Amino acid sequence: MFEEDKKNKKILTARQAQLKAESYCAYQERSQQEVRDKLYGWGLHEEDVENIIANLIAENFLNEERFAIAYCNGKLRMKGWGKIKIKQALKGKRVSEQLIKIAFKQIDLDEYETILQNIIDKKIREINSKDSFIVRNKVYQFALSRGFESDLIFSILNSKEL
Repeated sequence: MFEEDKKNKKILTARQAQLKAESYCAYQERSQQEVRDKLYGWGLHEEDVENIIANLIAENFLNEERFAIAYCNGKLRMKGWGKIKIKQALKGKRVSEQLIKIAFKQIDLDEYETILQNIIDKKIREINSKDSFIVRNKVYQFALSRGFESDLIFSILNSKEL
């Protein structure tokens, strides 16, 4: 079966891969590592991959800073992730620490707190317990698993009547 997969897999030329990578990057922001992995998956060799990456950067299809900002905002607003979880995901995509800091500077702190506030409020409504200690603990653990900072979670929880 593995041999069959190799036969059916079409290996692209560098030019074909360049065009395909351009449309891949035009569809949504990508990290260099995502594109690199995709190019290797298409059967290209290291030299071709690095040349295509350089071309994509030169033609502004690929911009790591733009990706980091878009990823950060998307995960915060759409998925409700906190900075800790976003940072881990960006590191997993091999985005530099400096670019992560730049992306985090783009986050509106009021919006960040409001998102956490909404997550906490929703979770409190979902928990069927009258014991405020249990509710606090479950909500705290949930917000922590979403990647929010413990001091911010505590400050919001302490302002609530449970």
